[in-house]
Amino acid sequence: MSTTGIVKVDHRELERFMKQGFMALGVPEEDAGTCASILIESDLRGVESHGIGRFKMYVDRIKDGILKPVTKETVVKETENTAVIDGNHGMGHVIAHRAMSLAIEKARRCNVGMVGVRNSTHFGITGYYPTMAVRENMAGLAFSNARPSVAPTFGVEPVIGTNPISFGAPSDEEYPFLLDIATSTTQRGKIEVYAREGKPTPKGLTIDREGKEPTDSNELLQTLVKGTASLLPLGGAGEELGGHKGYGLGVMVEILCASFTGGSFGKALTGFNNGKPAFHRLGHFFVAINIESFVPLPVFRGITGSIMREIRESAKMPGKQKIYLAGEKEFDMIKVRKKEGIPINPPLQKIMKDLAQDLGLKGFDFPFL
Repeated sequence: MSTTGIVKVDHRELERFMKQGFMALGVPEEDAGTCASILIESDLRGVESHGIGRFKMYVDRIKDGILKPVTKETVVKETENTAVIDGNHGMGHVIAHRAMSLAIEKARRCNVGMVGVRNSTHFGITGYYPTMAVRENMAGLAFSNARPSVAPTFGVEPVIGTNPISFGAPSDEEYPFLLDIATSTTQRGKIEVYAREGKPTPKGLTIDREGKEPTDSNELLQTLVKGTASLLPLGGAGEELGGHKGYGLGVMVEILCASFTGGSFGKALTGFNNGKPAFHRLGHFFVAINIESFVPLPVFRGITGSIMREIRESAKMPGKQKIYLAGEKEFDMIKVRKKEGIPINPPLQKIMKDLAQDLGLKGFDFPFL
C-alpha cells in the first residue's frame, strides 16, 4: 500500500464516528454500538475490506430502504439446542450477535447450540462471531451466504456467494486458533480496496463470460454488479488447483444458511428486484460447542496449543522465517493498530468527510475533517 497521504486515526474515534453515524440514521444507540464495534474489530485485525471502508455501504442501504435501522428479529422455531431466527431485514451485525449469543446460551445448557438465520443483511467479518464463543471457553463456527458473485467450476456465471466460513477454538497460547475465510479466491471488498489504492486485481481471482481473467479493479467493480464477471472459487478456475473444492464448500455453506433456515439462496440474494434495490435476504448459521461436554477445558487448550506449536516449529521454506497459524497475524495486528492507529488513505478520507457532512457528524479528532 502506498503511504502517500495516509493518516492514522485512533480506533476509538473511528468506532465513535460509525456509532454516531448509525444513530443519525435511526439505529438505536445500543445496536449502533454493536455495529460499530464489529466493524472496528475488522480494521484492528487488518481486514480493511470490512471495517470503516464498508461503513458507507450500510449508510446507502439504509437510505435506499433495503436495510432497516431498527432490528426486530423473531424466533420462528426453537428447541433446547436449536433455533431459527427471521431477521426481518434489520442490521445484520445485531441479528448475528444475538443469534450467536443464543447459540452460546444453548450450548452452556445443552452441550451444543445451533442457530440458523434467514432474511438478514451483511454482518461484517464472519470471524467476529466464533470469537464470541471462544471468550466463553467454547468453540464456535459461523457461516453466511451472500449475493451471487462466484462462478461454479467450469462455469462463468455468478450463481453462489463468497459464502464465508469461520471456526474459532481456545488454546493455551496468547491467542486462539481462528480461521476466517471466504470460499472464493477473494471477495468484492478486497477488490474495492485495490480500487481505492489504484492497484490492479491479481490475475487468477476473477473470470469473465469469455473465460478470461480480468485485472482492472475499477472495471471489475462494474462488471461484477452486471454479472458479466465473477469471482472464482477457492482454488481458482478448473480442477487442477482444487477449484472444485472451494466450489463445493461454497455450496455447503449455501445449504447450511438456506436449507436449514427455510431462507433464500443464489439469485434471490442479489439485492435487486426488477432492477430496483430490494432486501438482500441473507442467511447465516452459527454453532457454539461446549468444550467441557467432551474433555476438560485445560486438556482441550493444551492439545490445541500443542498442535499449533508443532506446526509452527516445522521446517520452513527457503527465505521464510515463520509459519503462521490462522488468526495469528490478525491478533498481532490488533496490538499494533491499538497503539499506532488505523490507516486511512486519501480516497477513504474523502468518503468519511462526505459522510460527516451528510450525516451532520461533528467533534471528531480527524485531521482531514
